[in-house]
Amino acid sequence: MSVPPPSSPGPVEDPSENTSPAQPTPGEQVPILSGAEEDTSRPLAGSQSTAFQLLPPPPPMVFTVVRSEDGRMALTNEALEINGQVFGWRELEGVDVQPVRWLLWFLLGGFTLAGFMLGFLQNWLRTIPAAMGMALGALLLAFGTRGANRWRLHRPGQEAAYFALSGPARGWQQLAAESNRRIRQRHDEAAAAAEYWLHMSWNASQAARANAPEPPEHF
Repeated sequence: MSVPPPSSPGPVEDPSENTSPAQPTPGEQVPILSGAEEDTSRPLAGSQSTAFQLLPPPPPMVFTVVRSEDGRMALTNEALEINGQVFGWRELEGVDVQPVRWLLWFLLGGFTLAGFMLGFLQNWLRTIPAAMGMALGALLLAFGTRGANRWRLHRPGQEAAYFALSGPARGWQQLAAESNRRIRQRHDEAAAAAEYWLHMSWNASQAARANAPEPPEHF
């Protein structure tokens, strides 16, 4: 008795391979979504919910009090005090200091020294009077050479204020650099605060405009 051979099974379809969407049959209408039926769960870019929000500006920097050696100038947290006059940092645009010579004393000392030296060389003067005259001329020349430090304070919309302060120029130049740094810092803080409040007022006006009811249409 012969056993019939087993029949070969047919090909088995893998369900994972059938991933293509169902193709419409001929004559079937495909629904098309209109713009009103699209997904509106996410807000559009530029809407009120995605409006750019500025962070509030940081608190103003606190400066330490710096004084000059002679006490005629002081750099406080809010102002520059010089010879008893007070100038706020926001009132100033910048300061500069320039060493200047007292030309009158410089020329007077030079001519005095040259005159006594010439009189001594020509035997018009004795040694002691000539030495005293040359010493006086040298002192006048040194005093005129030392000069002073001219401070110029630039104020927007006003004339510059000038001050003459004696002493080494290096110390005054360091104070001028610190003054300019504080002026820039205060101006930057004021600009940041103004930008923040302007942006907040603009956002408030936009929100009020968006929430305002539409006027009725007149036919």
